[in-house]
Amino acid sequence: MFENKKIYILGMARSGYEVAKLLSQRKNKVLITDTQEQDEDKVNELKSLGVEYAVLTSQEELLDETFDYVIRNPGISFEHPCVLKAQKLGIPVTNEIEVAYHFLPKDVTIIGITGSNGKTTTTTLIYEFLHAMGKSVYLGGNIGYPLSSLVNKIKSGDILVLEISAQQLYDCVDFKTNIGVLTNLSEVHLDSFKTYDNYKKVKAHIFKYHTANELAILNLGNADVLEITKKIKSRKIYFSSVLKADTYIKDEAIYYKDEKIIELSDIRVKGNHNYENIMCAIIAAKEFGISNSEIKEVLGKFGGVEHRIEYVCKLNGREFYNDSKSTNVKATQIALSSFKQPIILLLGGLDRGHSFDELKDYMTHVKGIVAFGETKNRIKAFADSINIDCVVVDKLTEAVKVAYNLSDEGDVILLSPACASWDQYKNFEERGMDFKNCVNELSNI
Repeated sequence: MFENKKIYILGMARSGYEVAKLLSQRKNKVLITDTQEQDEDKVNELKSLGVEYAVLTSQEELLDETFDYVIRNPGISFEHPCVLKAQKLGIPVTNEIEVAYHFLPKDVTIIGITGSNGKTTTTTLIYEFLHAMGKSVYLGGNIGYPLSSLVNKIKSGDILVLEISAQQLYDCVDFKTNIGVLTNLSEVHLDSFKTYDNYKKVKAHIFKYHTANELAILNLGNADVLEITKKIKSRKIYFSSVLKADTYIKDEAIYYKDEKIIELSDIRVKGNHNYENIMCAIIAAKEFGISNSEIKEVLGKFGGVEHRIEYVCKLNGREFYNDSKSTNVKATQIALSSFKQPIILLLGGLDRGHSFDELKDYMTHVKGIVAFGETKNRIKAFADSINIDCVVVDKLTEAVKVAYNLSDEGDVILLSPACASWDQYKNFEERGMDFKNCVNELSNI
């Protein structure tokens, strides 16, 4: 399907780079474009493989009817001029994960994890559980390891644990999971999908092609999850931190099928959102026969995922947490619910036009806000409306210093931006690293 073709890759980043390498090995003529210069070593590597590379503002100029496919980077709009031109020319638009899927052995087992929040933690834990069991398992997808980068390593019978975003599911066609996990649903990414209904329909694609032979792991406490999965044909197993489900919490412990698995006190990461992620992972791992002792061993060591309410350090009595992955209001609600100490909150980033009003009920412990990035003035207006002091700055580097100066001993300084990072950074990881570097510099002051 993706051999001996002429293929246009729209946007480089990690996924574009990896899929370009993969396709160049399959006798394809490949063009990759971006609006910005990319890493020189990677560009030279692609050129050595015969990939054509171009940097230009109007990327659609190089697209014509001679191309067989356009591969859209997940970070690029569905309404990008190049995508619209491809549709007008009748050229299929797809993505990196769909392409890579077609090169996998037919008998691999794919565990796909999606949801509005909790994807990365759940994906990581499922991988850690299976790895602890000695399974031949690979971790990839939206978590930062494009599936294309793994294709040449994957063997018959392997297990793939893949985080899959809505932006990836949108233009998947044949991609199928053996186990589909839907952590939760909330109103996010409406800038891309326009309506919540559209977003929910795309998320349901994780169960596309499921029969009674495939498994769906679902959140019993989320009404929208239940709504969109009513008619799927999958075998269903439910979890909930608040309701009695197949996996649930009782007497400060997690139970699976009424068997006590682990005490909450033996789990390093805290909060109901984390317990639900853990329950998803336990259900998936139980399908492969994991023992309770293996579960306890992994969870006893697991301290969370980088950039997701990640503990950075304690400095002069202040604790710093990096939650750069919180790119929407719902994620920031979760972060704020995890602390009982006074909080100095760093908010800001790309302005998608979303409201911050839904944070109001979660601001109980917030004593001050430092706003930065494109949304800084709207955040200031929100803070004023709920009578919380707010300082406005341009850059995150300034915000860290201001937050420290506003704080007192015993406070938490929390980066949980409720916004995407693309106004000032390439991705949330780069933003999180900048935050941690700034915190480390404070210790030298």
